[in-house]
Formats: sequence, C-alpha cells, structure tokens
Amino acid sequence: MSTFFYMLLAFVVGILVGWFIWGRLRGELDSVRGDLDRTRSERDRLRADSDRLKGELDASGRARADLESRLRDTPSAKAGADKAATPAPSALMPTTSATAKAGPAKPAAAKKPAATKTAAAPKPAAKAAAPKKAAAPAAKKAAAPQAASGKADNLRRLIGIGPVNERLLKGQGVTTYAQIAAWTAADVKRIEEVLNFDGRIAREKWIEQAKLLASGNEAEFASQFPTAGTASNS
Repeated sequence: MSTFFYMLLAFVVGILVGWFIWGRLRGELDSVRGDLDRTRSERDRLRADSDRLKGELDASGRARADLESRLRDTPSAKAGADKAATPAPSALMPTTSATAKAGPAKPAAAKKPAATKTAAAPKPAAKAAAPKKAAAPAAKKAAAPQAASGKADNLRRLIGIGPVNERLLKGQGVTTYAQIAAWTAADVKRIEEVLNFDGRIAREKWIEQAKLLASGNEAEFASQFPTAGTASNS
C-alpha cells in the first residue's frame, strides 16, 4: 500500500513538474515567436523605406538629367534667337570716320545739276565733271576700311574673350581689333545684349586692349595687361 502511494505521489509530482516546465518553455516559445514577428515587420518596413528611397533617387536622377539637358539647350537657343532678332552687319566700323571719308562724294552728286544746266558751254561742263574724279578716290577711301577688315585678328588675346565670346562676336561681324577699338556706346550696348553681359566690356577694358593691339603697341599692351593672351594663343 505504501509503495503504491509513493508511486502515485511521484507520478503526480512528475506531472506537476512537467506542467511547470512545459509552461515556461511555452512562454519562452511565445516570446521568441513575438520577437520573430517584430523582426519580420521591421524587415518589411525597412524594405518599404528602401524601395521608397530608390524611387526618390531615380526621380531625382531624372530631374537632374532633364535640367542638364535644358541648360545645354538654353545657350544655343538663346544665341539663335539673338542672331535672328539682331541683323548681323558685315562689320562694326566707326560711323563717324566712314561718313567723314565718304563726305566728298556728296558734293560731286550735288554739282551734277549745274553741269546739265550749262551743257551748252563746253568749259563749265568740263569744270563740273572734274569733281567726279575726286569722288572716285573718296569712294575708295571709304571702302578701304571695309576691305582691311577681311583679315581676322586673334580676338582671344583680349582679356574676357574666350572661344564662346569669340564665336558670338564673329557672328556679329566683329573680327579685328580695329573694330572693337572703334566701338561707340551704342555698339557696346548692342554687343552686351547679344553676349548677355552687363558692363563687362567696360570692366575688362576691351576697347583699351583693342586700341593697343590695333596700333601694334605690344610692349604697352603687355605692360598694362600682363594676364592677357599672347600672339600665338588659340
């Protein structure tokens, strides 16, 4: 009887101990499962954030590429619009000197009616025809600066003129130092509108540099503008 009692007691104690151990193990298992679920949710959230960041990065890359393409297209389109809006003269020559040299041709045209009125008298007609000979040298003098401008100078020797500005100036017919040296205030304003400048020509002294180079005063040019380009720069 006592043996049976002890066996029953041991069986009950074993069941209680097993139940207690199983309860603890089950609690630990539930805790591990909870941690696993939290880890999975955190992983999913990180993946969603990663996908969102990748999408934003791709959108930023596309926006940057679009802006770069617009910036590349804007200068060429603006230069084309400026060229279309501004008639390109053959050369920017000083208007005062050209009119002063071409001035003697006008009296020749004014004296022609006098020759027709006195056509009956041979001597006055000869005198009236004389100014025509003087008109030819005057016309040649007026045309001489235009022909002299055919040989282009290296405009990039001037401080502030690089490849882009040189190309824009040539598009406006400016190819020599003499043309820049003879610019008036109106010429400077028009060129600055084409080159999209604001007082830069005066600040960098383009006209003063061009005067020295046009006169061939290389020593004074090198003294006043030591940072300017040499005669062989390109």
